Amino acid sequence: FTLGTAISGRTFSPDDLRFVQDLIRLRSQHPVFCRRRWFQGRAIHGANVKDIAWFTHDGVQMSEENWGEGFAKSLGVFINGDTIPNPNTRGDPVTDASFYLIFNAHYEPLDFVLPGKPWGERWMPLLETTRGWVDAAAPLHAGARMQAEARSIILLRLDA
Repeated sequence: FTLGTAISGRTFSPDDLRFVQDLIRLRSQHPVFCRRRWFQGRAIHGANVKDIAWFTHDGVQMSEENWGEGFAKSLGVFINGDTIPNPNTRGDPVTDASFYLIFNAHYEPLDFVLPGKPWGERWMPLLETTRGWVDAAAPLHAGARMQAEARSIILLRLDA
């Protein structure tokens, strides 16, 4: 494969290559994205916050019934970096930032509400797939509304 080669009718530009390189770099810098075990969806060490949680576009944690509803194709996902079950090579606990991902699979833009406590109070936008990497954005507070473009993903990091 060489830069500019067509794959399935798609030609990749230098910008495409840089974008994918940046995604790979983000993943390698954050152990929360490199887990060796499945998320359990349960509270961590008796805390109120889970290792992973799923949210409606209204910022409400999803219940079992929500999964059969039409909006379940567009949702938010909280990924907790506070406790990662795999220790590092020295056996020490691994921690990382926590992230919130918004997935809008709908064919139109949708408003999403960021969840409140205990999930986080301030979120830093990092990436919007329709716009690219976000530079020097102001933090968004819990309960804030943000629009996700049609068929897009937004990545936010918990601002400690």
